Amino acid sequence: MKYVFYFLLFALLGFSIQSCKEDEGKLPAIEFKTGGNYTSSDVTVSVASLDTLLIGIHAEKTEDLDVLKHFNVSVSADGAAAISVYDEELMGADQDQYDADFNFPVPTLPGHYKVTCTVTNRDGLTNNVSLTVTAN
Repeated sequence: MKYVFYFLLFALLGFSIQSCKEDEGKLPAIEFKTGGNYTSSDVTVSVASLDTLLIGIHAEKTEDLDVLKHFNVSVSADGAAAISVYDEELMGADQDQYDADFNFPVPTLPGHYKVTCTVTNRDGLTNNVSLTVTAN
């Protein structure tokens, strides 16, 4: 009986140590959608076009417990500080995999506009993709 008690005690201790295992600290995955009408790389456009560019992203968690928590789109004009133009807290199924499409209006003033899409996971780790829209 004494040996059974010790066996159970060590087995329980082993399971609890295993469950305290830390994650690997991997960044969440994010990429631009490609094909069709999507803009997924640097582009030059005319300010006179008065059009919009379709930009889409696909993001996924890279570890079981580190779900996606936040998504942001920011724009920086000619190297100035970036301004957030879209911000969303992710819930439910979006925490495992998230897809977003948005229309970026072609700027009416010439310049270089850097569009950055950022995703953040539960651990606060971020990953981003960006492209530059050159308006002339």
